[in-house]
Formats: sequence, structure tokens, C-alpha cells
Amino acid sequence: MRPAPVDLPVTCHQRPTRPSRTVAAAIGTLAAAALAAGCSVAGASPGSPADGTTTITVAAAPGVDDAPLYLAGQDGAFKSAGLDVHVVAYQSVGQELRALADGKADVAAGDYVDFFYAQAHNSRLNLRIVADGYHAAPGVMEVLTLPTSSITTPQDLEGKTVGTPEPQVIPIQKNAPYGLETVATQSVLENDLGVDPAQLPIGRQVKWRPMPSGALINALKNHQVSAILIQEPYIYEAESQLGAVEVLDSCSGATASLPLSGYFATGSFAHKNPDAVEDFRSALQRAQAVAVQPGPVEAVLAHNSGMSMETASLVTIGAYPTSLDAASLQRVAGLMFNFSVLGQTLNVAGMVGP
Repeated sequence: MRPAPVDLPVTCHQRPTRPSRTVAAAIGTLAAAALAAGCSVAGASPGSPADGTTTITVAAAPGVDDAPLYLAGQDGAFKSAGLDVHVVAYQSVGQELRALADGKADVAAGDYVDFFYAQAHNSRLNLRIVADGYHAAPGVMEVLTLPTSSITTPQDLEGKTVGTPEPQVIPIQKNAPYGLETVATQSVLENDLGVDPAQLPIGRQVKWRPMPSGALINALKNHQVSAILIQEPYIYEAESQLGAVEVLDSCSGATASLPLSGYFATGSFAHKNPDAVEDFRSALQRAQAVAVQPGPVEAVLAHNSGMSMETASLVTIGAYPTSLDAASLQRVAGLMFNFSVLGQTLNVAGMVGP
């Protein structure tokens, strides 16, 4: 969305700034630009104004995965659907979930692992999947190390410490992953090592060290960890600034094309506003169809973040699905159950519809 003057005070929660590197600084301004482009104003609430449009407030952490959300506002897809969509940037999925529960947001965008965990552990939310958002492609989530490292294969990670993004919703438990990245990577490591890495003998176990995403590259640079597990745009930053090299692709083999993130609403909102939910999904999917071509996404990233088009074109982008397939999303819930993140199988199909 193009920045526009906002006369009323805004209620926005910006993401923390990232390290002052070229790409990090550019992407780090995405939240601020998104706020100017479409924040909910103080006192605003879901509803249908006199002109017949329906207002929907979306809680999001702006990034590559939800670029079509901003594209749909910029190219008029939401407006054509009779929607006035306001995007509010939050620091974490946990804050987004609280915004949904408190009625401060109607829709929230985020990774499936955290939202599925919340569904399994918070019956009050009764989450519904509004739209599928982003799927993996080669190079969007990787374990990287320094070019001088002795780690050259996944097997070399045995006994090493890997920096990972800190958990947002899932508590850290012994021998269990605690987020999207660790769930996907543990699956790949199990295939490569032939055993769950958490079950290796003490001394040979892969040690996850959670920390803020913005601190991971410096941790690798300063040899605080042997490798880091990151997504784009951090991958491009690590490669361009440190010459970091890939040890493994976390979305390969059994996790190839893994659904990564989507859009959620509470069951209460979906039940009361079925037409608005359908209109939102349809408009977003039209924007996601446009995003099949990299140019529109790169333009959104460049416009919202201030990065150059050249830099935006070098960030690896996954796939934006144009339909909602519960069976595809069930893969994520299955991985979570297999690695004890969920105590029982989650029926994803039951989360589709009002």
C-alpha cells in the first residue's frame, strides 16, 4: 500500500529493528512503511461503514511471506471486494494471538506451527484458517555457516551449536523443536543422519540455541554458534555480508514445498462474518496469483522497505498459493505430532470454514 497521511493516532506495534546492515536496515523499515500504508486507527473496529465497505483489521509481522497482503491493498484488490483492510504490525505471533482473542484484530498472519500449537492449547481462540499464505521453495530456510567452517555436510552438525530464532508461542521442552524452523530442520536432519538429532548420544546431539532473529548473524560472525538457522531475508544478508554457505536446506526432501504461513481468524469472527472472510480470501488469492511473477513482489518489498529493486530481486521468494487445501496444511500438523510438538494429531480440515 502506498503511504498516506494519517490524521488520527495509530495503534501499531512495530517489529524490533535489525542489525544495521544494508539489507537488514532496509527490511527493518518495512513495518514502519506498512504502518503508514495501512494501520488501524485508534478507536477503529470491525464493521460496515455507511458506504457499504467492510473494515477488517489484520495483525501481521511484515515480511516476504505476507507481501501479497500489501499488494492486495496497493493494486485495489481489497477495495474492489468491498473491503477496507487495515494492517497493524506486531512484534510476535503471541501478540497477534492476543489481539485476536481481545478483538483488536479480525485476522492474523503468521506461521502454521505457532498457530496450530495455539489451536491445540487454547480452546478460547477456536481458530479458523482464512487463507493459505506462503509455501517453501528451495533456499527460503537454511542452516548456514561461515565459509571457513569445518562444517560442510549435515552430518558435521553432530555435537555443534546452531543458533535459531527464539520461540514465539511454543515453550522449549527437552528433545522437542519449538518453532517452524526447528520442526522443519529436525525433519531434514533425521533423514540425513538417520536418527532424530535430539536422540543422539550426549555430546553428539545437535544443540539449538534460541536468540532474537536479528542477533543470529552477529552470533555466527563472532563464533558464538557454529551455524545458524534462518529464513529470508536474513539468508541473503548472511551470504552477502559474511559469505555464509549453506549446510542444508530445511525445506527439502520430506519438507519440500512445506506450507509455512497463513491467515487466521477466530471461529466467532468467521461465523459472524462469512461474506467478509470469503471476500478477504478471494481478494488475497487474486493478489497471490499476481505474485506468481516475482516483479510485483519485488516492487512491494522495495516500496515498503526502501531497499533497491536490485536487492529485492536477490532475495529468494517462496510460493504464494492461490487456493486453500487442508490436506496440504495437514503436513505441518503431522510433522508437529511426529516431533512431539503436539500431543495428539490436529484435524486441520476442521479449522477450515466458519
